[in-house]
Amino acid sequence: MALDGIRMPDGCYADGTWELKMHVTDLHKDVSLRVTGEIHIGGVMLKLVEELDVKKDWSDHALWWEKKKTWLLKTHWTLDKYGIQADARLLFTPQHKLLRLQLPNMRHMRVKVNFSDRVFKAVSDICKTFNIRHPEELSLLRKPRDPKKKKKKLEEAEEDPLELEGPLLTPGSAAEVIYIGPVKGSIYSSPGLYSKTMTPTYDSRDGSPLSPTTAWFGDSPLSEGNPSILAVSQPISSPDILGKLYKPQSLLDKAKINQGWLDSSRSLMEQDVKDNDVLLLRFKYHSFFDLNPKYDAIRVNQLYEQAKWAILLEEIECTEEEMMMFAALQYHINKLSIMSSDNHMNNSEKEVDEVDAALSDLEITLEGGKTSNTLGDITSIPELADYVKVFKPKKLTLKGYKLYWCTFKDITISCYKSREEAHGTPAHQMNLRGCEVTPDVNISGQKFNIKLLIPVADGMNEIWLRCDTVSSSAPDWSTCTHASCACVCVCLCACVCVCLCVCVCVCVRFQGSKREELIGITYNRLIRMDASTGDAIKTWRFSNMKQWNVNWEIKMVTVEFADEPSLAFICTEVDCKVVHEFIGGYIFLSTRAKDQNESLDEEMFFKLTSGWI
Repeated sequence: MALDGIRMPDGCYADGTWELKMHVTDLHKDVSLRVTGEIHIGGVMLKLVEELDVKKDWSDHALWWEKKKTWLLKTHWTLDKYGIQADARLLFTPQHKLLRLQLPNMRHMRVKVNFSDRVFKAVSDICKTFNIRHPEELSLLRKPRDPKKKKKKLEEAEEDPLELEGPLLTPGSAAEVIYIGPVKGSIYSSPGLYSKTMTPTYDSRDGSPLSPTTAWFGDSPLSEGNPSILAVSQPISSPDILGKLYKPQSLLDKAKINQGWLDSSRSLMEQDVKDNDVLLLRFKYHSFFDLNPKYDAIRVNQLYEQAKWAILLEEIECTEEEMMMFAALQYHINKLSIMSSDNHMNNSEKEVDEVDAALSDLEITLEGGKTSNTLGDITSIPELADYVKVFKPKKLTLKGYKLYWCTFKDITISCYKSREEAHGTPAHQMNLRGCEVTPDVNISGQKFNIKLLIPVADGMNEIWLRCDTVSSSAPDWSTCTHASCACVCVCLCACVCVCLCVCVCVCVRFQGSKREELIGITYNRLIRMDASTGDAIKTWRFSNMKQWNVNWEIKMVTVEFADEPSLAFICTEVDCKVVHEFIGGYIFLSTRAKDQNESLDEEMFFKLTSGWI
């Protein structure tokens, strides 16, 4: 009598096999297979496809273990090695799934993303598709929820992702979606967009040179539409839109937004991201490397858009004067962009490549002639100069501000006793690298003060600058009217960087303290902050940091410094992995150099940010 069909109490059959339950998501069908623990994952999928007997391309499918929240991607591993037994339930599902991606400009796009890739890799593929260089500066963020809205209203809102400007943006494509990253066997796969060599490319139809953006998009579905739309700031269609979007009301609310950052070392599926979910693509690390106006049009515009919306939605702290300056510069650059665009349309045949123009000017110069200076000198360092009152607070001092002729060039302020002595040796010089700047400006009260904390060997030097008029405290933006398009982009980059170089705040409780406070993280330091006012209490610089450790069980982060006591705090609202990844991420970004190639050292990134992996 055959015993192979007899089932034992433990669920196994007498011949050593057992039933493995699987669900095929595409067909909404449950399937059971008789297997042993020695069969490898690839063999399980082969038997499953043979059992289904459906003619279909299954190459993008993989097995997902629901209980353990893990992909079974090592197809040579056996079920025993994975620890899979008869009580397991597996999903046979596509790795590429639909994601509704909200770009920094608040526009939505439907994209197909690999849900089995680590988020770091998925973001890299997304950025290649949208022609955004240096994807290590970005990540994915969950949409913040308004705690005042009821759950039912939230669910209704989730059904409609059209928070801005009409329907979802679906660029021309037979598939109606953009596929991110390589999809085996798919005609819609995007090979990636930007060129590492930046070699000029020509249109095969008429032989005309392609712009860098068009060339990089290649055969991506975006190229069938208008890829440059991502490099142009779009006006807000209705002021009523702002009233429908979530605005954090306090510093604690703003800090809670950082709960939504996804873990870069885990996949989307592992973090409970579902098919057709909404995620936000955002610049996570405020350390912008190698911004090039020629190749980064989309990157710069999206960076600007993120700053604009952060101000409109009050996600960052800034004064009314700073908002006014940003709005004025926004208007000025938009006006210049329109003028430049009109001039480009009327004189397209006279366009000169920057490299060719530079070579031509060099040739004329060597021959003793005068160059046309078509592009202008965009490499010269601008300089500001004016009379400014300077004050260095000291204990038991009765001295006040002293008037100096000050010049500000690059990152150095030079102070002279008079304007006539400006060509000689300065009386004082201040290097502003790594300094902390706090403006104290009130236009109506004619108050224009700037507080500087300048790092020195034994701590921080406090310097106060007082300007008698607004013209002394701000650059003359009218000079920008003669700038080239490249200069406009550079000015825009500088403005955006200033607006985005804010602290990423996290709610914590410091060791030995019972009250909740904030820890601010910037590209070069940690800041202990008052949770109610946002005032800085203490600053620790990364350059003085020896190491940091995380106790994952109690969510405590400990940071050791070279010549200061250790810092320890417990994260109260977010996973301590968020703080760990910010610190490690900024350390990773500080290692970048222009002489490196375009490839990322993913191993180093995960070593600094993954923690337990």
